[in-house]
Amino acid sequence: FPQKLWRMLESSRLQSIWWSEGGKCVAINKDVFEEEVLGRAGPQRLFDTQKMKSFMRQLNAYGFTKTKKDDQRSASLPEFLAEEAALSAHRQILYYYNPCFNRAHPWLLERCMRR
Repeated sequence: FPQKLWRMLESSRLQSIWWSEGGKCVAINKDVFEEEVLGRAGPQRLFDTQKMKSFMRQLNAYGFTKTKKDDQRSASLPEFLAEEAALSAHRQILYYYNPCFNRAHPWLLERCMRR
C-alpha cells in the first residue's frame, strides 16, 4: 500500500492526489479521488476498494493521521470573508501525515508498516 501510494503521488497522471506541505503530507481531493481512482474497474483498478471510507481506514492502518492545513487567517473582516470564500472550494481536500512518508526522505518508506 505505501509503495503504491508513493507511485501515485509521483505520477503526473492523477489530479486528485498530490504531495503537500513541502512533501510532508498527502493531499487528496476527496470528490475527484473517488471518481478518478476509486471509480476505476477491471485492470485499471488501483485499490481493492471503491469506497473512500475504506481507503481512509487503510491510510490509518499504515500510521497516517488526518491533519488540517495550517492556514494563517486574516484579522480584518473583508479579508477574512474573502479567505472563507476561497477556502470553501478546498473543503473537500483531505490532508494525511505520516512521519515515515516524506517526499524528501524516500528511504523512510520501508518503515511505513501496517499497525
